Amino acid sequence: MTHTTSVSLPPADVLARAKSFFAERVPANAAFVEKEGPNFLNLRGQGGEELVISAWQDKAVTRVRASTLFFDQAIDRFFSTLPLASGVEVA
Repeated sequence: MTHTTSVSLPPADVLARAKSFFAERVPANAAFVEKEGPNFLNLRGQGGEELVISAWQDKAVTRVRASTLFFDQAIDRFFSTLPLASGVEVA
């Protein structure tokens, strides 16, 4: 599933928070950085599950998109820790 929202943080802060959250706050299903760039993180779970998060500036807000087949509940929890500027869309 793909989760999309807007937040009032810079993209780098969103990605730094994601690294910490998925490594420390989801103990049974932790995920760690496999690849990263200035606007994305590719995280890999202990069972090989993949999670990709991208964040980019869009006018006055930062758009955040997370895509996964396994970490849907954890993404919802992560998004709840961010200062949301819009609702979360799930597709």
